[in-house]
Amino acid sequence: MMKEILTVSALNDQIKDLLEAGFALLWVEGEVSNLRRPASGHVYFTLKDEKSQIRAVIFRSPFAPKTPFQNHRPVFDLEEGMSMICRARVSVYQPRGEYQLIVDTVEPKGIGALQMAFEQLKNRLEKEGLFDAVHKKQIPFLPERIGIITSATGAVIRDILTITRRRFPSVDILVAPVRVQGSEAPAEIIQAIDQMNAIGDIDVMILARGGGSLEDLAPFNDEGVARAIFRSRIPVISAVGHETDFTIADFVSDLRAPTPSAAAELVVPMKQDLIASLENLHHRMFHLYRRMMNRFKERLNLLRERLKDPKRRLADFRLFADDRLEKLQQIFHHKTQGRKHDLIRLESRLHQVCPLIHIRDHQFALDHLRKNMIAETGNTIERFNNRLYSLTAMLNSLSPLAVLKRGYSIVRRLSDGEIIRRADDISLGCDVHVKVLSGSFETRVTKIYEE
Repeated sequence: MMKEILTVSALNDQIKDLLEAGFALLWVEGEVSNLRRPASGHVYFTLKDEKSQIRAVIFRSPFAPKTPFQNHRPVFDLEEGMSMICRARVSVYQPRGEYQLIVDTVEPKGIGALQMAFEQLKNRLEKEGLFDAVHKKQIPFLPERIGIITSATGAVIRDILTITRRRFPSVDILVAPVRVQGSEAPAEIIQAIDQMNAIGDIDVMILARGGGSLEDLAPFNDEGVARAIFRSRIPVISAVGHETDFTIADFVSDLRAPTPSAAAELVVPMKQDLIASLENLHHRMFHLYRRMMNRFKERLNLLRERLKDPKRRLADFRLFADDRLEKLQQIFHHKTQGRKHDLIRLESRLHQVCPLIHIRDHQFALDHLRKNMIAETGNTIERFNNRLYSLTAMLNSLSPLAVLKRGYSIVRRLSDGEIIRRADDISLGCDVHVKVLSGSFETRVTKIYEE
């Protein structure tokens, strides 16, 4: 009896049916190698251990809601050499007759998928500089308006409102209600951040949520939320989870608060504390002002003692002026008396001289001297000035330069420097030096004229 002959395709079909029927969903542990991501969106890799390996593929297709995938991709990125636990089914790729794993769920070995995604995103954003302190904005000391992005229900919003109203009742608060859990939460948080920036009159924002598991805090580990916080012009305070919880939003925000209640205490000061501080400053300023005034008064009194009374100085000047005036009057009176005595003496001599002509001449001279004596005091300085001008003019007229100005020159023999005064002091061909007003020159005698 002839045995049945199978084609290669038929054989692969039977092997495929056997493998898929014999192996339901199973979990396989191994290390990722030969990782490829073609343009189709599928992920191809080899899962291996110390002794063997098997091909694996993650197709770009929908997955169950609780699997660690978003948009048909894992929430973390597969990396070469990563140890993974995969949930897969065994199948055969018939064209090549190779069996492989069709993976629908992957988990990093020893760490959860969300934690792995958190670490990868944190490292990537940190390298981009989104966590750098240079980008952190200053939180205002006393904001006029606070924006709060959180769930509209729950203890978080009640705690924030209660604390802010207790600390500073007059502060204005704008609440943007969003979902803080679930797949829709990141988009709503991003939209709320952008809308508050568009409003424009908000001084600071608080992004708040209560504590929870890593899955519950996943919206605050979203890359889109992180970038929305980074581009916000308004300072952002992150108050997500408990004190031990850290999210990507905490690292990007301008300030991290350990809890939502702590954020409410950080964002506004206690009004009573401010009033007490102002009263203390007012008290200190008042006492400082009094001390300064006392020091100024003491210094003013010291300067007043050092500075003489202006009235006393004026009185001293008046006494000095009176003394000088009195001395001038005495000098003038003495000179006048001297002149009078001279007149009396001259008159006595005139009486002794008989000729009438001499008497009239002396009488005229006496009258002239009397007039000159009266004007002499005022004209003495003018006479000295006129004399000085006259002597200066005389000196200029006697200067050799004045003679040169009138067109004359000084001629010397070049051989012995003797001044030439007559025509017979030189001979034909003699070299002479001629000095004029603006310089001098040398010349040679070519003709002599006798006068």
